[in-house]
Amino acid sequence: MGDGKVDSWRGIESEVVLKEEFEPLLDGVEDFSHMVVIGWLHEVEGYAPRVHPRGKKDLPEVGVFATRTPHRPNPIGVTVVKLLSRDGTTLKVSDLDFYNGTPVLDIKPLTPKYLDITDLRIPEWMRTLYGDKDP
Repeated sequence: MGDGKVDSWRGIESEVVLKEEFEPLLDGVEDFSHMVVIGWLHEVEGYAPRVHPRGKKDLPEVGVFATRTPHRPNPIGVTVVKLLSRDGTTLKVSDLDFYNGTPVLDIKPLTPKYLDITDLRIPEWMRTLYGDKDP
């Protein structure tokens, strides 16, 4: 979704539309508030092994796997969305950070066990990148 220039996709509503044959696979998703959406970032070309996060030269250059850049050897994207509603094979969601038309590889419910992390650690450059906002 978007042109990649949007600094935040929070609150933006989108639709994830699946093939009709997948409708039975969605039974029960309405009981979850959030879903994990995995997509193939089909418009991303190339990657470098090391990058400055978000292209910011004032941040240290790190390996691509230490960032959330879409420019990866296998451009697979993972994002958490809020599920607003379902109509057949269409999921209305918010907070989806994929381009329009991104192929969806899988959808999984977000569960408390998935988020049960008590010892999460992030590098100082990421705290700098996000400022006072929660990374």
